Amino acid sequence: MISKVPVFIEKTGKEEINKEILRVAIIAELDAINLYEQLSQATSDEGIKMVLLDIAREEKTHVGELQALLLKKDREQASELEKGREEVEEKIGK
Repeated sequence: MISKVPVFIEKTGKEEINKEILRVAIIAELDAINLYEQLSQATSDEGIKMVLLDIAREEKTHVGELQALLLKKDREQASELEKGREEVEEKIGK
C-alpha cells in the first residue's frame, strides 16, 4: 500500500534532483489517494466515509499541483504526456 521511495535522492545529480523530488511527492500523493479511498470503502459510517473521500479529493488536487510543477521542470515529460494523451484519443476516442 505505501510505496518505498524509488530513488536515492542523495545520489541524484543537481540538475535532476528537483524533478526526482516532484516525482516522489506525486507517488506519495497517489498512495494517499489509494489509502483514503480504500478506508472509505471499509467503513459503514457515512460521516467518516464523506470526510475520507473529501481528503482523497484534496490529494488529487495535490497531484495536479505537483504534476504542473514537474511539467514546467521537465519539458520531455510534458511532451511525452501529450503524446500519451493523443495515443489514447486515437485508440478510444475523446
